[in-house]
Amino acid sequence: MRAIGALILGLAIVVALTVAPSRAAEDQPAGQNEANAPSTAQPPASTVPVTPKDAAPPPSVTIIGASEAHGVLGRDVRSAAGEDMGRIVDVIVDRTGHVRAAAIDFGGFLGVGSRKIVVDWNALRFGKIANKKDSITLELTKAQVAAAPEYKEDTPIVVLGASGSLQPLQAIQ
Repeated sequence: MRAIGALILGLAIVVALTVAPSRAAEDQPAGQNEANAPSTAQPPASTVPVTPKDAAPPPSVTIIGASEAHGVLGRDVRSAAGEDMGRIVDVIVDRTGHVRAAAIDFGGFLGVGSRKIVVDWNALRFGKIANKKDSITLELTKAQVAAAPEYKEDTPIVVLGASGSLQPLQAIQ
C-alpha cells in the first residue's frame, strides 16, 4: 500500500515540476515576453479584427401595418353567392417563389370526407379580411369546385381557375 502511495506522490511531483516552468513562462510580464520574442511585421492576433469571408450583410426590415396585410392560411373561403367553399390550407408557389394557387380543404363535415382542391390565386378576392373571421371570396361556384380533381402532394397539380386566367408553368432550366 505504501508503494502505491509513494508512486502516486512521485507522479504528482513530476507533473508539478513539468507544469510549473510552462506556467511561469505564461505569467511573465508582457515586456519580458515581447523583448525575447522575434520581431514580426504583423500585430498580435488579439488586436486583428476577425471578419469571416462570407459575412452576411445586415437584414432589411419592412414594417407592415396591422390593417394592411393578413395571413390567409386557415381563412374561410366563400363563393360569390355566399356558399361555404372550405378553408385555405396551403399556398402553392412556383420555382421562382411566385404564388400560383391555393389549396382549399373542400367539402365534408368537421374534416371528415373533405378533400383538397387547388384553385388559381387570381380567382381569389381578398376584399375585406380585417380579422380572422372575415372570409375570402372565390370566383367559382360550389359545383365547379366539387367537380375538380383532388390535390395530392408529389403529383401533377390540376389548378381550377376562373375564366382561364392561369398560365401553364414554364419549365425552368
